[in-house]
Amino acid sequence: MASSGKKKTTMAKLNREAKMREKRLDKQARKEARKYAAAHPEEAAAAAAAAQVDENGDPVAPDAEQAASEADAPALVDSSPR
Repeated sequence: MASSGKKKTTMAKLNREAKMREKRLDKQARKEARKYAAAHPEEAAAAAAAAQVDENGDPVAPDAEQAASEADAPALVDSSPR
C-alpha cells in the first residue's frame, strides 16, 4: 500500500537515475551493434562508411562539413569607401 506522505526522492536523484538508465540503453545499443557488425561484416563496413558524425555525435552529410566551414569564413568584401 502506497503512503501519502512527503516525497523523499530529490529531483537530483531522479535525474541521476534517468541519466544512468539512458547510459545503460546506449551501452546496450553499442553492444548489439558490435555483435551485428561481427556477424555481418560486409553490411557493417558499408554502414560505417555512410555514417559519419561530427564532434557532438550528430550525423553529418558528406558535403555539410565543407558548407559549414565556408559559412563560418568571413566574406572577402572590400568595404573601404571610394
